[in-house]
Order: sequence, then structure tokens, then C-alpha cells
Amino acid sequence: MHPMPFLAAAILSVSTLAVAQADDFVIASYGGSFGEALKTCHVPAFEKATGATVSVKLGNSSQTAAALRATKGNPDFDVAFLDDAFAVQTGNEGLNERLDRAKLSHAGDLIPGAWGKNDSYVVTMVTATVLIYDPKVVKTPPTSWLDLFDPHYAGKNVIADISNAAGWQFLLALNKIKGGTLDNIDPGVAAIRPLAQGSTVLYTQADQVVTLFERGEVAIAAWYPNNAAAAVSRGLSLAVAYPKEGAVGILATMVIPKGAKKRELAYRFIEQVLSPEGQKCFSERAMIGPANIKVQLSDKVAQIVPYGETLQDAWFVDPEIVARQMPLWTRRWQREVAR
Repeated sequence: MHPMPFLAAAILSVSTLAVAQADDFVIASYGGSFGEALKTCHVPAFEKATGATVSVKLGNSSQTAAALRATKGNPDFDVAFLDDAFAVQTGNEGLNERLDRAKLSHAGDLIPGAWGKNDSYVVTMVTATVLIYDPKVVKTPPTSWLDLFDPHYAGKNVIADISNAAGWQFLLALNKIKGGTLDNIDPGVAAIRPLAQGSTVLYTQADQVVTLFERGEVAIAAWYPNNAAAAVSRGLSLAVAYPKEGAVGILATMVIPKGAKKRELAYRFIEQVLSPEGQKCFSERAMIGPANIKVQLSDKVAQIVPYGETLQDAWFVDPEIVARQMPLWTRRWQREVAR
């Protein structure tokens, strides 16, 4: 959200490496184009409306969830962005406040499935893992996840480590193609092993892929359309392809950590994020699909993000299953794929 998940090298302050001041309103967010859009579309409007001073700490979902566990009951964040599978994990561990829908005027305008179990999180935007390629090298646009295995791109392809959303999502997409299930990923593990071992790198942070494309080290990747679009805006030659088997959808959520001391401000910030104006601005800048169904996207953005037909065709894996199975999948990856 990534997505998302999945987008920053370390948990850092956007403006400084210093620890946030006690009177700051602290947001845990993905980095990259997501973090830039956050600073443009949501932070200024929120600060103007509330008088609060915002500090943003960047990290991927795994890092943010780990920070919430480490500070259980006394969180460093007032609100946090998390991929839905991680929001399920932290919710099941009692680390999320139950959200009061009555305090959010746009609660009824969201896509189906926007609320976590017991309202432990709310979906704020939609992205996906798709195929990204360099059209100067890949002359025929890819149409299937299996195109990553094309011998023509041997040594010029890249996939993510399982710690990044694109990693486990590509694994599950491949597993599904090969006849596996969420309870049996044997086919996927067997299929992905040679690709992973021949891949340029198993990236852990989405922005690593930009450098690989810039250097011409890769031609095709399982990656995120929002990151690709941001790179294109800076002059990089990239294109987005949605596999015929369906992209794997990513739902970026927000949670209020249990014990957060600025809950009323937290609701004001979530209100800003879910507003049609905030969603429109964010989608157009970060190239991420909106969660508010009242938002109408420009044609340019609608062709890149999961929206309309590509949203309908996307596979949204049950986050409860992902949360439950991820430790097993990770152990198998580390033992059988990454070695």
C-alpha cells in the first residue's frame, strides 16, 4: 500500500531523525510515494483544522506491527497505517482500539469489507501486486504471472522476499495457478524456488526496485503500480500489466493503537483520510485506489490502480487466513526458498 505494506527501509521521521516530541501527533506510515502523498493531501489539512503538529514515522507493515508489540499499551504512534493482514494480527493480539463508526461521517461510504473484525481497523485505500515491466526491453506486454519465468528474462526479473507483501502475494498467486490452496502451498514453494534463486535480488523494500530498473538490472518485476507510477513521473520507462489470472489486492488500513493518548485527534485524522477530497487527492498523487466509493478518478489514474474491472478481478486473500498462516509460510520460505 503498497501499497503499500511494504514501502520504507526503516522507521524514521519524515523531517528529522530525532524522536518525535511528546506533543506531536504521530503517524506510522509507509514511505515512498505513499508517504509523499500523505504529507501533501492529509497532513496540512489536518494540521490546519486541528492546530496539531504532525510527526510521521516511516516503516513497512512488519516494522510497524513489531513496534506496536514492543510498546503494548503505551504506543509511540497515535494512528498507524498497516496492510490488512498485519492489522488483523495486531487486532487479534489486542493492540488495536475498537473504532467508533459514529465518529466517522464517511463510515457508510466505503467499499465492502472495509471494516475489520470488531471494527479493529478500517480500510483506507486499495492497491495490488501486479506485473511491472520496462517496455523498452519487454516488447510484448506480459499477460500472466507465469511470464516472470520466461527464459528471455532470466537474470532480469525480480520478486520480493516474503517479508514484503509482494513476496507472499506472488507466492500465493503462483500457488493458485499450480493447483495449491491456502492450506497447501507446496506447489507454490516448488514453483517459486528456482525463480527466487535466479532473481537479481529478493527485495524487502519496494523502493529498492526503482534502483534496479534505473540501472537496467531488471526488465520485469512483481511490484506495485503506485510505486511504478511514481517512478514514471520521474522519467523512468515502466508500464503496468494486470495478469489475466488477476492481481492480488492489497488493502491499506488504519488503526488506533490500544492506549493511544490522542484518540479524538486520531478520529479527526481518520476522518480526513476517508473524506472524498482527501481520498481523491491521495489517489491521484499516489496512484492508489480509493476506499471511498464516492470518489471519481481521472482516466489516467483509473488505468493504473485497481479500479472498475481490474478491481473486480483482483484476488483479495482473506486477511484472517494470512495472519494465521504467515508464520508457517515465512518459515517455509526461509528454509526452502531463500536459502
